[in-house]
Amino acid sequence: MNESIPSAHSASLTVDELRALRENDPRVRLIDVRTPGEFASVHIPGSYNVPLNLLQEHRNELTADHSDPVVLVCRSGMRADEARKLVDAAGLTGISVLQGGVTAWETAGAPVEKGRGTWSMERQVRFTAGAIVLVSVLAGLAFPPLTWIAAIIGAGLVFSAVTDTCGMARVLALMPWNRAVSCDSGTMLTALTGPDAGGSR
Repeated sequence: MNESIPSAHSASLTVDELRALRENDPRVRLIDVRTPGEFASVHIPGSYNVPLNLLQEHRNELTADHSDPVVLVCRSGMRADEARKLVDAAGLTGISVLQGGVTAWETAGAPVEKGRGTWSMERQVRFTAGAIVLVSVLAGLAFPPLTWIAAIIGAGLVFSAVTDTCGMARVLALMPWNRAVSCDSGTMLTALTGPDAGGSR
């Protein structure tokens, strides 16, 4: 066996390791846990979209009818790691995370498919938080108590960094522009759990 080919059961994989694994094992399922809007904007060819919020909603129903290796992907790796914890808790095995996510994949010059979609969730959070702070500070010039809104957002960002969670991202994921026009949760979950990788590409 070629020692350069990584194990399908590694906790995380680099871009090079993932490319080698996919070449060696065509059964590998690449599951992108970003929102449908982000997925439509740019994704790795052959990947399937199973949003993190969908996994959270159906965490008690997750059982795999296959033994295929699964690699979870998001923009940077943070949401994919959160998704891995969910599926691990559900008893699914052979789950890995792509280190650095789609960002690392693109940086390495690996192929991507691009289309019309939304900004990445990280960019949406930065824009929303910045806009709220800016508006509240400007409004506070006329009514000073409104500047407390900026303080609340700042505290929320600190809490987000300390806990490695993001409540604002979870709220934004529910917005219409981040959801699929037609979201069949059963079909999406089948890409992860079903006998054939038949989710929405």
